[in-house]
Amino acid sequence: MRKPIDKKIMHSYPGMVAIVTVSHDGTDNVMAAGWHSYISSEPPIYGVAIGRERFTYELVKQTGCFAINFLPFEKAKFIQQVGVYSGKDTNKFLVGDMTFDRGMTNPAPILHDAYIAYECKVIDINLYGDHDWVVGEITQCYRDEAKFLENGQPNFAELEIPLYLGRSQYTKVDVKSVIQSFKVE
Repeated sequence: MRKPIDKKIMHSYPGMVAIVTVSHDGTDNVMAAGWHSYISSEPPIYGVAIGRERFTYELVKQTGCFAINFLPFEKAKFIQQVGVYSGKDTNKFLVGDMTFDRGMTNPAPILHDAYIAYECKVIDINLYGDHDWVVGEITQCYRDEAKFLENGQPNFAELEIPLYLGRSQYTKVDVKSVIQSFKVE
């Protein structure tokens, strides 16, 4: 039975983790972000919460752009690594053996293993508690077409999507997942 508790807890897992990439003055960095969302489809706008103490935060503020990448389940260890290590003293791309190309509209790394990626130009940053909500207009999109069906849904025969459970644990959505459709009249 549900009951009131004394402490406040945040329950948002399981959830997808976005991989934020940024490049400024020859410095590339990557971080995992559990709090992120589409904000608008027209114009296309995406937001991500980044702690002000993060190395990525300063790079994004200085360059005014970033990229959002989504990686398959087979890269869950990399997702965890980039959420733990700091780019101030670790080249997370080397540690995770992750390769990339530069974006077309900004220099942020677009990860070779990403099944979806967005280049974003910062349009707003607002402080909310211990994180800033960084908002970017999507200036370029990428999609690995082999990982999607004609209707735009993921092709789970080709793609396993990682979901973060918290406490360094992941599960996946794959061909074994139960998928239901509901018609409401």
